[in-house]
Amino acid sequence: MSVSTSPEFDSLVPNNNMDRRTFVATAVGAAIGTGFALAVQPVCAQTQIKTDSSGLRTAAIQVPVGGESVAAYCARPAQGERLPTVLVVSEIFGVHEYIQDICRRLARQGYLAIAPQLFARQGDPATVDSIPKLMESIIAKVPDAQVLADLDGCAAWAAKNGGDPERLAITGFCWGGRITWLYSAHNPAVRAGVAWYGRLVGNASDLTPKHPLDVASSLKTPVLGLYGGQDQGIPLETVEKMRAALKAAGNPSEIVVYPEAPHAFHADYRPSYRPEPAADGWRRLLAWLQQHGV
Repeated sequence: MSVSTSPEFDSLVPNNNMDRRTFVATAVGAAIGTGFALAVQPVCAQTQIKTDSSGLRTAAIQVPVGGESVAAYCARPAQGERLPTVLVVSEIFGVHEYIQDICRRLARQGYLAIAPQLFARQGDPATVDSIPKLMESIIAKVPDAQVLADLDGCAAWAAKNGGDPERLAITGFCWGGRITWLYSAHNPAVRAGVAWYGRLVGNASDLTPKHPLDVASSLKTPVLGLYGGQDQGIPLETVEKMRAALKAAGNPSEIVVYPEAPHAFHADYRPSYRPEPAADGWRRLLAWLQQHGV
């Protein structure tokens, strides 16, 4: 894919003033593909939500970050400039079809949505055929500092390509839910965050020095946390610890727990999908962004 000459990229940003030489950088890792990651096959096609791109501008792009370029998927309304912007952070499976569809759903609500391939330097998660292998070979090697820098790059790209830097939000799922909390403490320009079942505690390491509970007192933006009461990987006691820490810090963030929902209850292509809490969480996401001026 050559973004600098792609007609699709030209149509995505009709008034693009960026120096296109910024995209002639060192591409790192995987590009944006189609379909679903191998580790989640077979998908539950009967429940999968599919959002078409009619009336939207969508493209696989390359975002410059520190002399390199990171692949990302972007969707936005066909018309409009200075659009409210949402950074979309994937699960461990990368920017596969589900995450691309999330971007299109947000674009239909008037947002410029951009989802970067945050594991690109470590490998292509879409090609790994099991979750344990994926965690060991790629995810465990991804530094938080790299992720935050890539998201900064995406926010900067959006601001130069039709997005409104004063109306920036972030949402993420599972692994991306944890990152949503961290990025909301990292970037003061973020006006709202929505974290879907992101892990809240963990062991500190060189790659992951802090976890959401550690940054509860330094959050720079309100975050809505959406969690499942039957999530076997995120104990409710950690959710309550996060609630208490937010309250003690006087932070206006909120956490909603769906008592009967498992982990990944919004993932409509997996057996974990639960339509009612997924739909309620999506309504809450849209209301949260609007409430906080995004």
